[in-house]
Amino acid sequence: MHKRGEPITMLTAHDFPSAHVADQAGMDMVLVGDSLAMVSMGLEDTSEVLLEEMILHCRSVARGAKSAFIVGDLPMGTYEVSPEQALQSAIRMVKEGRVHGIKLEGGAEMAPAIEKITTAGIPVLAHVGLTPQRQNALGGFRVQGKTTAGALKFMADAIAVQEAGAFAVVVEAVPAEVAGLVTKKLRIPTIGIGAGNGCSGQVLVQVDMSGNFPPGRFLPKFVKKFGDVWGEAQRAIQTYRTEVKDRSYPAPEHTYPIPKEEYEEFERMIEASNRA
Repeated sequence: MHKRGEPITMLTAHDFPSAHVADQAGMDMVLVGDSLAMVSMGLEDTSEVLLEEMILHCRSVARGAKSAFIVGDLPMGTYEVSPEQALQSAIRMVKEGRVHGIKLEGGAEMAPAIEKITTAGIPVLAHVGLTPQRQNALGGFRVQGKTTAGALKFMADAIAVQEAGAFAVVVEAVPAEVAGLVTKKLRIPTIGIGAGNGCSGQVLVQVDMSGNFPPGRFLPKFVKKFGDVWGEAQRAIQTYRTEVKDRSYPAPEHTYPIPKEEYEEFERMIEASNRA
C-alpha cells in the first residue's frame, strides 16, 4: 500500500467485539493500544497498565481480527531498561498475546531496542512525536515539532527508528507540514494521529472516533466523531429499562411456547399437590 501511495487505515481495539467490528469494516491494521488503560480499564493514564493485562487484551483482539495486521503496545516499564528487556517483552506479546508485531514509544534513544527486537524477527511499529507514556517529561499532552529545533529532533527520531529496522512509525501531534515533509524523506510509512493528511496512513482510538463516550468529554483536536455509539447504546438501554418496568418486554414473541394440553396437565398437578 505504501509503495502504491494508498493510505493505510489503522484503528485501536481492546477486546473481541471492538476487534471484530474493526476487522469486518476493513481496517488494514488493528492496534491494541495501551490507551485501553483509560478507555477499557478506567485508569487515569497509560502508565499504570501491566504487560500481563496488555497480553490478555491482545489475546482477545486476536480472536476477533482475522484479516488485519495486529500490533500490540508494549506498556511503560517493559522495554526501557535494556534492549534485552524489550525483546523479552516483545516475545511474550507475540507468543502469548498472538499479535503480529509490537509498538513502542521513543525515537533515537529506543533505536537499540528496536534493532534487538527486529533482529529476532518481530516487526516493530515505532512511535515518535508526542509519546503519551512520557507526557510528564513533555509537560503534558503537547504538540511536538512546533519549532525548528523541535522539528529537526522529530525528523532525527523518525530516521533513527527507520534505520533501526521499524517497518513503520506512528507520528502523533506534529504540525501537518512537518509530518508531511518528514514522510517524504522516509522509506517507511508514517501513520498519523493528529499529524495531518500528508502521512502514509491514519490511526485513531476506536472509542473516540465512534462516539462511544458521554457528552461533554474532552476530545483532542484531531479526533473526528464518525458515529454516536454512546447515544445509541444509551437509547437502547433506556428503552429496555422502560419496557421491563411496564412489562411490555418480554412480549409473547420473545417467549417459548408449551402445548396447551401439557400446560393444563402441569397446572392440574400443581393444584393437586397444593391440596395435598
